Amino acid sequence: MAAAKKIPEHSPALYILWDASHIWGLMAWRAMRSLGMPCRLLKAKDIADGAFLGKPDHAPLLLVPGGSARRKALALGGRGLEAVRAFVERGGNYLGFCGGAGLALSHKQRAQGLHICPLRRTVCSERLHHLISGHVLTRIEPENEFGPPPPSLKRDGKGRQPGCLRLPVWWPGRFEATGERKRDVSVLASYSAPDSDFCIVDMPLRRIPRHIFALWRDVYGVNFSADFPAGQPLVLSGKYGKGRYVLSHSHLETPSSPEANAWLAVMLRVLTRSVPANGLVRQWDLRRRGTVWPDTKENAPLLSALRRSHALLRLAVRHRLFFARTPWLAGWRAGLPGATLNSLHAALCTAASLAPNEAALEYWQASRARFMQAANSFFADAEGWLLAFRLSQTLAPFLPKTVDRRGLEERRTALFGQPMQGGGLLEELLVVAEELVYLTQDKRAND
Repeated sequence: MAAAKKIPEHSPALYILWDASHIWGLMAWRAMRSLGMPCRLLKAKDIADGAFLGKPDHAPLLLVPGGSARRKALALGGRGLEAVRAFVERGGNYLGFCGGAGLALSHKQRAQGLHICPLRRTVCSERLHHLISGHVLTRIEPENEFGPPPPSLKRDGKGRQPGCLRLPVWWPGRFEATGERKRDVSVLASYSAPDSDFCIVDMPLRRIPRHIFALWRDVYGVNFSADFPAGQPLVLSGKYGKGRYVLSHSHLETPSSPEANAWLAVMLRVLTRSVPANGLVRQWDLRRRGTVWPDTKENAPLLSALRRSHALLRLAVRHRLFFARTPWLAGWRAGLPGATLNSLHAALCTAASLAPNEAALEYWQASRARFMQAANSFFADAEGWLLAFRLSQTLAPFLPKTVDRRGLEERRTALFGQPMQGGGLLEELLVVAEELVYLTQDKRAND
């Protein structure tokens, strides 16, 4: 076993689990820096080897971003999962967003999660329940351990009641809402109603006349009105040993979401015993190509991959496969690998915007040839695949067999891997870009 890293003499207020987080890990790390919270990225292997989390005094909070809870559990392994449980039991705090919230829940098999929260993830009979995104209006419980939301956010002049916040969700899971185990858990926020930017799959609700929802329900048997989450728990908390956890299916770290950011700042003040310098996560614009890596022959593969990533997203938008959603996230039509393409683009943008240190340059030197080969194959083939997908959708109503569906699926897997499982050429690029970010995490990004 490799020797565990020693706890730094001047430890930050919190650590962020880096594995299996992708764009959500980048967003959480960026949010903490934007709020002025000292933080460090931490790998599952370091946790499994006993680093950092031995004493809660040195790390009062572990933040686990979104992403695949299953892949996070696999990365931690039995020793890592036990180390996190022991950290919370001894008095450490745990904050999980979306997939990070799912990791903390109880599972049928112990190796699938942390089991620090007695609730389970609800298995929804309709996949539709997971395909929601955007902002929702939520009821914040007035009596909770973090106190009420900041007074300035209680009303917006549009008839909202005090304690109703506008919080973002990005394809969330659902907490188990019933059963004996619920009595040990405090619900901090519950769904109320969708807000103006709310989407189901790739359909913005604001663009659908209200009477159409009733027609869909009565004629086609589909409840597409987005009222199905109403009353469901969105953010909850509880105790585990001497520590506590906060689990949120709302991404409170979403850039430029003021009500969510302000409430997150309140939570961080309690969980870390530190005062955030700011209460707003500034906007994250990935449409710009700001770079600090020198434009040299050695760095050409990284900068070329960034340019080609921008071009690939623009191509997808021009052909109505992707669409502008936020400055940091491109929306996509159902059936497309939008999550993985967004993660790759965000990682390349972030890596290129960080001044590389010696460790990053050494890693890049060792990885450059492999990265360049994978990038050349990926971007050329991904462009062709996207246009083949577009053609198949166009011809499907009257020439459904023109484009070989089996070949389309096989090529998709080779390029983009499997949803929520990773793999493919894209993951080879993503691993390198994320490692560059990890190695240069102390540098400030020019964003």
